[in-house]
Amino acid sequence: MSSSAAPAASATTSSATVPPARHERLARLKAALPAWIAVIGLFLAWEGAVRFFGIREFLLPAPSAIWTATVAVWPTVLAHTGSTLLTVLLGFTASVLVSLPLAMLIASSRAISAAIYPLLVVTQSIPKVALAPILIVALGANEVPRVIVTFLVAFFPLVVATVAGLLATPPELIELGRACRAGRVQELLRIRLPFAVPFVFGGLKVAAALSVVGAVVAEFVGADAGLGYLIQTSMAFFRTPLAFSAVVILAIMGIVLFQAVSMLERILFPWSSGAENSAPPSA
Repeated sequence: MSSSAAPAASATTSSATVPPARHERLARLKAALPAWIAVIGLFLAWEGAVRFFGIREFLLPAPSAIWTATVAVWPTVLAHTGSTLLTVLLGFTASVLVSLPLAMLIASSRAISAAIYPLLVVTQSIPKVALAPILIVALGANEVPRVIVTFLVAFFPLVVATVAGLLATPPELIELGRACRAGRVQELLRIRLPFAVPFVFGGLKVAAALSVVGAVVAEFVGADAGLGYLIQTSMAFFRTPLAFSAVVILAIMGIVLFQAVSMLERILFPWSSGAENSAPPSA
């Protein structure tokens, strides 16, 4: 009697665990479906409006014309995409490496915060389009000025978000750590930093999207490769479909980087990503 009950119990357990996983996948597909429908509907409406009103290609190309222009010179488009992606990744990586230690330094001392925060605001108040030519003259027309501009655009929101997360730790947790004789470094690394993880990834998502903007701004000012350079040269010869192709690729690049950060958050810190079935780690 017990031997026959064991397989039945295991079958019941397996059938109870499979549907939730399948239900979660279906829920994700349903959540993504409206976005896909909206995007497809936008491109269909765009195509139909251009054809119906007879808009000339150099003014507003149809999505089909953009696709045709991209396929015709896809090796060139791919090379420019690779150049921009390299600048974006280097600038984004530099912003992460600088912003996180800087944010922890600001959050650890009010005096340091009062000294550094005004300088950060000054760096953000300077238009990057105005700063890029100066950097090109000082450092040369190479990759370094473009990476610096990308870094300057991306690092500020990451610093602000991380500092906000570090300072938003509940006071009772801080008092508990001090009661357990935790030092300043232990308090920062073991209490404040884990609590700030959702804030950090929020800043990382914004920084990832802004890195694309910074790279294009730098390429507009001075570059011989990249999607920003491709937009400029295409519009100079009225190759509007190719310019729109670069814009679409830039949008896709920003979306992919944003989703990559979101996926990294779900993998490394599922308790902070807002997943339905996730729970914070137990002490």
